[in-house]
Amino acid sequence: MFSRIAIKVGSNVLTRADGTLDFTRMSALVDQLAELRRAGFEVILISSGAVASGRSELHLPATETAQMDGVEQRQLFSAVGQAKLMGRYVDLFRDHGIHVGQVLTMKENFQPGEQYDNQRQCMTAMLAHGVLPIVNENDTVCVTELMFTDNDELSGLVAKMMQCQALIILSNIDGIFTGSPDDASSEVVREVPLGTDLSHYLQDERSSAGRGGIQSKYNTAQAVAAEGIHVFIANGKRDNVITDLLWHPDTLRFTHFLPQ
Repeated sequence: MFSRIAIKVGSNVLTRADGTLDFTRMSALVDQLAELRRAGFEVILISSGAVASGRSELHLPATETAQMDGVEQRQLFSAVGQAKLMGRYVDLFRDHGIHVGQVLTMKENFQPGEQYDNQRQCMTAMLAHGVLPIVNENDTVCVTELMFTDNDELSGLVAKMMQCQALIILSNIDGIFTGSPDDASSEVVREVPLGTDLSHYLQDERSSAGRGGIQSKYNTAQAVAAEGIHVFIANGKRDNVITDLLWHPDTLRFTHFLPQ
């Protein structure tokens, strides 16, 4: 079905209610990615969670963070949190005999030119040698105008650059609903043909941990599907969500954006 898949995991999937990293959830996700690798898939992971991890690690008092602007906070927390996040991934993937490599990138690296080519060549070499790339924004050096809208946007750019056949966006909801996800009468839109307008369904509520919302995921999914890539939005809090989506799709709810 697919040979190369990009998987984006949001902060709201990787963190607990108190903002700390959910190591149990991370371990379960890694187990699924390892299963994909054993089945012959090439996997690229776009992982949020660095800022949330750093914030929970430092435990700075509110009076101190109030004296910092948003960019300063993001740079500080990501510098601390990215190291913690990658260290955990290294340990978890090592248990499966899988090497991982960190790719920290910026929006300007996706403009045509030498930086774009170098980034693509690096990740291509990693995949060719069995190394699983873990991609995140380089928050420590980015300023507001150079930042991605969120990691949904980043995941779409990575999927297109690396010519993936599929992009799976994992959030804390099952997909795009016909109403509020909290309304029992709302249903998940199962398939979205290219060009279908679902804007009247979108309720853009952001989690406390992440920058994106359902509007961002919808925009990314539409743009990526237009490039011929299958896009899935699914609930990363659900057990075995990745493997079930690929091999047992009738067992869970998700939204599938059909490519051209």
